[in-house]
Amino acid sequence: MDQIKVLDKTFKKFIHFVQIQEAIARIAAEIDRELYGKNPLFLGVLNGVFIFAGDLFKMIQTPCSISFVKMASYRGTESTGKVHQLIGLQEDLTDRHVVILEDIIDSGLTIEMLLEHLNNHHTASVRIASLFFKPKAFKGHFSIDHIGIEIPNEFVLGYGLDYNGFGRNYRDLYVVTKDEDELVR
Repeated sequence: MDQIKVLDKTFKKFIHFVQIQEAIARIAAEIDRELYGKNPLFLGVLNGVFIFAGDLFKMIQTPCSISFVKMASYRGTESTGKVHQLIGLQEDLTDRHVVILEDIIDSGLTIEMLLEHLNNHHTASVRIASLFFKPKAFKGHFSIDHIGIEIPNEFVLGYGLDYNGFGRNYRDLYVVTKDEDELVR
């Protein structure tokens, strides 16, 4: 489908599933090269990361484990500017190599909060891997170690990303189209 309707918004196909899988394979190869044999813990930020994390985890060759935290900063198509941690860590991270997995990094607020939380856990290292990255929206003060695909600062959904809880199930990435009212302005 080249165009889809989700709730009150129309989206057009932006990045095909094959390109997404190629980006994930590249990230997996980078992580394997850098952390092979170091027993990394992948820490996925829910909800959107579940598809990316599952596909990446299947491609990783080094022995590892995975866990998830749930944090939220979006309402509709806009970031609220506030991050709420909903579900915390249960694992002992002392001397573990941690790879934070994000479906998308835009402002970076979610990762900033998570990094602050991890500072007290005496990790061996912390790396960040994001499938999608919006450099023009980024306000963070951290580096991203693995970026799948850089995208413009537009609202996207599919491949785990949603609009008010809907649209995560599409395998391609879609970008919101401009409404006729917006084009007149």
